Amino acid sequence: MKKKNFVTLIMSVVGGLLFALGMCMGLLPEWNALKPGIVIGVVGAVILLAMVLVRRKMDGKPMIVLNGKSIGTTLLSILGAIVLGVGMCMVMVWDMLVWGIVVGIIGIVLLLCLIPVIKGLK
Repeated sequence: MKKKNFVTLIMSVVGGLLFALGMCMGLLPEWNALKPGIVIGVVGAVILLAMVLVRRKMDGKPMIVLNGKSIGTTLLSILGAIVLGVGMCMVMVWDMLVWGIVVGIIGIVLLLCLIPVIKGLK
């Protein structure tokens, strides 16, 4: 295994676990840990963002590329993640099962749209 793949693996696992734990802490009312959950989730998100920057540095690419495609891709991914998260909140917190599932599926479709945007259609 190459060094860059190992570093990416470790950082993505740690960041993903912290982010997921923070979401659980924030979304499950039984845990009564909204504020610590937000903090842990943000720490996980920062680690994941750092992982992307470290990976690009190890690949010899520029840290940040600002063009129309990268900005649009970023906005689409943020929108998809927020819509999926709102669907999860609707189901888990607000007891709106059917509408939460519908909103969650819309979020998943938005995230799936990233595949042709990033890789292109052949």
